Amino acid sequence: MTDTTTRAGTPDLAVATEHAAGLLAALGIPCDSESTAGTPRRMARALAELTAGVHLDPARHLEVTFPPEADRPGIIAAVDVPFVALCEHHVLPFPGRATVAYLPKPGARIVGLSKLARLVQEYAARPQVQERLGRQVVEALTDNLDAAGAACLIRSQHACMTLRGARAHDAAMVTTHLAGAMDNDPALRAEVLALLPSSP
Repeated sequence: MTDTTTRAGTPDLAVATEHAAGLLAALGIPCDSESTAGTPRRMARALAELTAGVHLDPARHLEVTFPPEADRPGIIAAVDVPFVALCEHHVLPFPGRATVAYLPKPGARIVGLSKLARLVQEYAARPQVQERLGRQVVEALTDNLDAAGAACLIRSQHACMTLRGARAHDAAMVTTHLAGAMDNDPALRAEVLALLPSSP
């Protein structure tokens, strides 16, 4: 699957723009000035960009591997990977940071570090919930790499909670997903949990 291959087809921005205009009008938001005439189109394009991952298979980034540098490698982790996802319940953003880690089995091939970041960012670029995002990343690592364990630790701020509703300003949500040795081995678990991002 290439970067342009889609599962649900490419976005129809013309139709999306019409619907965006209808939504704004139904909310009583005028788009009839020089400044706002293009707002429905910009809104549709912004949402298409923020959900582009729904048309991609992020796990493809794990297909290219390299020989290990050691017979018994330690934990490999990408720490503080930034992402922005849209809450599927309110279509509001939750920006955050993730730590993605895996423990290759002895002699197992490894992936480039940037692929771990891409994995997070593409799974995030779709209507999401944080709990699912962490699970998807861990499942991709365990399904596609010869790994003894995998983890995804996420800290983010959800606009649906900080900007509306409870208005819990600065409140953060933390989720941890661990599999294999990173879940079962207390020492490895503690080592991984120490990598939890300190801020969204």
